[in-house]
Amino acid sequence: MANTNLAAEPRSETGKGVARKLRAAGRIPAVVYGHNRAAESITVDARELERLLGRISAASTVVELGLGGGTARTLIREIQRHPVRRHILHVDFQELVAGEKVTVNVPLVFVGTAIGVREQGGIFEEVMREISISVDPASIPNHVDVDISKLTIGHPLHVRDLQLPAGVTVLDDADATVCSVAGSKAAASEETTAASPAEPEVIRQKKAEE
Repeated sequence: MANTNLAAEPRSETGKGVARKLRAAGRIPAVVYGHNRAAESITVDARELERLLGRISAASTVVELGLGGGTARTLIREIQRHPVRRHILHVDFQELVAGEKVTVNVPLVFVGTAIGVREQGGIFEEVMREISISVDPASIPNHVDVDISKLTIGHPLHVRDLQLPAGVTVLDDADATVCSVAGSKAAASEETTAASPAEPEVIRQKKAEE
């Protein structure tokens, strides 16, 4: 499980006008919510947040928010960005409670070289880059390793085939394809040529015409 820290400050005023002033001052309006607390309006430093997002996986990293002399263990649930300029407009943080499972998306890391690529000349195709899981906050994995070394052409790997840490429940369709190895176009062309021999030249017709 990946952890990081971020300083925050409470705010009492809300509204679009207040949010614009905060962003102009280098602060990002945000909110913290959870089952055991009322939603609380806060602000975070814009540059610090951008640097943080540049080095973590926001969907699966626990953010320790320093707030009012204490800390709150949270997950970033939503990041609103300007549709054109792409700067951050607002962030939602969900406070985590020990023993209460959360739903997160974690990246897949493909390990090894598939037999279908190494020995059969195929092309590796990555269908899914992450999976959705239900897990206790204390056991959120940084990623899930996917061993593709035994993957051959025409035999894809499915969600049900993934090896997951204890306590992790996958929410994606068990039959969904994670990755596969497809035959190369060159190999397919060679197979087609071999399966379809050239037609013999018609000699008798030519002689009859002569």
